[in-house]
Amino acid sequence: MLLSVVIPTYNRLPILQKCLRALETQRLSPNWADYEVVVVDDGSTDATISWLQAAQLPHLRWFEQDHRGPAAARNLGVEKALGHVIVFIDSDLVVTENFLQAHVETLLQGQQQLGHDRLFTYGSVINTANFEQPTAEPYKLTDFSAAYFATGNVAIAKHWLEQAGLFDSQFQLYGWEDLELGVRLKQLGLKLIKCPEAKGYHWHPPFALSQLPGLIDREIQRGRMGVLFYQKHPTWEVRMMIQMTWMHRLLWGLLTLGGQLNERSMAPVLQWLIDQGKPQLALEIARIFLNWYNVKGVYAAYAELEDSG
Repeated sequence: MLLSVVIPTYNRLPILQKCLRALETQRLSPNWADYEVVVVDDGSTDATISWLQAAQLPHLRWFEQDHRGPAAARNLGVEKALGHVIVFIDSDLVVTENFLQAHVETLLQGQQQLGHDRLFTYGSVINTANFEQPTAEPYKLTDFSAAYFATGNVAIAKHWLEQAGLFDSQFQLYGWEDLELGVRLKQLGLKLIKCPEAKGYHWHPPFALSQLPGLIDREIQRGRMGVLFYQKHPTWEVRMMIQMTWMHRLLWGLLTLGGQLNERSMAPVLQWLIDQGKPQLALEIARIFLNWYNVKGVYAAYAELEDSG
């Protein structure tokens, strides 16, 4: 079994280096599988390309494209992949040495139990702000995900991706391209099998107030892409996922007092928590008004769609 680890990247060189070096230390049974690492640079403007050109990593193959978003980058990675099993991770994920072995074992066990390969494995993603030792972070309740198909840590047979039609490259902004593909995979009858032993540590810098403009913009983008998701799959389940319901509008409107609790009014409290050494708690509180921006982004994009229609 040949595995192809497909990784899109955009301007994340420092953590990408850790990501790729961790993948070179995999303890994978040679009797069962071998692997390659396929990186697709999505038009980075930092030193990513020059570093990839000089990198001496035996399993690495890399490609580049103009900046078209992660959906198009993953599609190119799948197209170039030599393996018949694709493992998707993000370029800010650092994995443990038994990461691929855990995916392989769970895939094979699932195939034996089900009698077919209509399945994929989903590993655990642990969020961390520890750049020096990302894998030292313990699992937290906030790390739980109920997503059906999320490309932060998933392994799936290549032919199912091809049969489903790969990622929709219309998703050029942030969010939903993987879950939208997940809807099509679910329609094909694929079963999700959890694989908690395949641990990946998702690094992000400690929260600071300077990040808020970018986080707000990302939520607005996610809202716009959510409407695209709903256009493709106009179901109540998708409306719930993208928060396009009166319940979400009421909930986040009430929690933010109609938007009065925002990045400006909450800045002193958030900064105080950061100064107390609690940046993660500050971020969780900030998510209240960030969700409000997301809901507003959804409804603004939907109104534009109706006006244009």
